[in-house]
Amino acid sequence: MNPKMEILAIGAHPDDIEFGCGGTLVKFAEKGHGISMLIMTCGQMGGKEDVRSAEQERSARILGAKKIYWGGYRDTYLAVDREIIEKIEKIIKAVQPTFIFCSFPDDTHQDHRHLAQMTISATRYIRNVLFYEGPTTQNFNPSVYVDISGTLDRKMDALKAHASQVMKTNIEGLSILELACSTANFRGIQGRVKCAEAFQPLRLFINI
Repeated sequence: MNPKMEILAIGAHPDDIEFGCGGTLVKFAEKGHGISMLIMTCGQMGGKEDVRSAEQERSARILGAKKIYWGGYRDTYLAVDREIIEKIEKIIKAVQPTFIFCSFPDDTHQDHRHLAQMTISATRYIRNVLFYEGPTTQNFNPSVYVDISGTLDRKMDALKAHASQVMKTNIEGLSILELACSTANFRGIQGRVKCAEAFQPLRLFINI
């Protein structure tokens, strides 16, 4: 068996990570690797803080995550800031991750965009950093794919745990579950499998 790895997934809001890399995290967890999540805000602009925090806790259990770190910042006010970069660095030091997953820098939501920019700075000495996509991502050209055909159901269950957000896609009549499933199928076609999650690497270290 391969040595145990630590994985850190970073998101601006509850449910960002689940959409972007939830199926991949489940695969890591099923193989015995450690999953930690850093959520920068409680998503207060999208619902009650206590509700969204509780939904995130339930979702994390479904994914198999061992710990959630909360940034404690205000939803929609996440700005590029040295203090936040240092906080991300502190979590990285505590987790010692082999892989870091984060939202993509080109995004119409300022929190996602700014988080990615800060993560680029905070991970300057980290070998494996991959960006995931979300519903508001733009110009995403992935080159790394993970087959999630066997973990798509768990990914969907994790998204369902965010019950207050399921219909908040800004696309009339389209749920986050339908959007996530369509994205998984599309990326699967690109990756030549049934369902996939796709990533654009900042760095990907292949050790031969």
